[in-house]
Amino acid sequence: MKKVFIAALALSITICLYAQDKSLLDGVEPGRPKKEFVRNAFKSSRVINGHSMELIGKGVLDVRILHRFGPVNGGVSELFGLDQASMRLGFDYGLGNNVTIGIGRTTFKKELDGFIKWRPVGQARGGSPFSWVLVAGISAYTYKDPDPQKEITLSSRMGYYYQSIIGRKFTERFSFQLSPTLVHRNAVAAGDVNDIYALGIGGRFKFSKRTAFVVDYFPVLNRPASSTTTNSLSVGFDLETGGHVFQLHFSNSTGMNERAFITDTHDSWGKGEIRFGFNLSRVFSVRKNSNDGRH
Repeated sequence: MKKVFIAALALSITICLYAQDKSLLDGVEPGRPKKEFVRNAFKSSRVINGHSMELIGKGVLDVRILHRFGPVNGGVSELFGLDQASMRLGFDYGLGNNVTIGIGRTTFKKELDGFIKWRPVGQARGGSPFSWVLVAGISAYTYKDPDPQKEITLSSRMGYYYQSIIGRKFTERFSFQLSPTLVHRNAVAAGDVNDIYALGIGGRFKFSKRTAFVVDYFPVLNRPASSTTTNSLSVGFDLETGGHVFQLHFSNSTGMNERAFITDTHDSWGKGEIRFGFNLSRVFSVRKNSNDGRH
């Protein structure tokens, strides 16, 4: 399975480097139209849980509230999961049109996280047929262990992830991306592995000017046989209202950062362990002359 991950990562890099070289050569040919970058493959910098190929515009702050309830199979006694809730509050900022940084805090394991996201290649008419985005992130959980005798160091609480996203907006309605991802955890339980490889799959189908169906799936490629974790699968609908992007979704994941939803998802769609949730994104221009949209 690790070979599948490495092959997917190598393929994404090779294709995008080829596309970048080709676009540079095309740019010097006489009579060619000016390169026009393709925008809005996804309406948010996240598909649902995972990063999308989109970045925040330069000088723009994206305040993100991610909210997820309990499993719907809890029945009437739990109001189909509405009696329980977890959330993530995040702040993403565009340092440039091709560089985004972000921080966030989730209630699940009281985890802090941060990331940097860079787009070396952008899909463009008259240029690259794909977008290529690189992401690196870090997280640390802060909840206290119920065993007072157990000593947990800061290093053992930390995890890291590295991701390569290759995606394309095929038509005005359909966009698709692959996201080979490596998650490293400094400390794991006996029988588990420190490095987890996953191949993220993200898609969007636009129904109308302001609504779209989105899917976000992260199959793990090297899960240990003794593990009780499952693959994170989320489906939802984007509803755009002015400066807001409001997303309704269902997911089997509780956590909402890469370490959590890739390595710490235990619920199953097949058992009805599905959680209803919503994501709310609001952008603010905090720097003059910044681009007001997503890229």
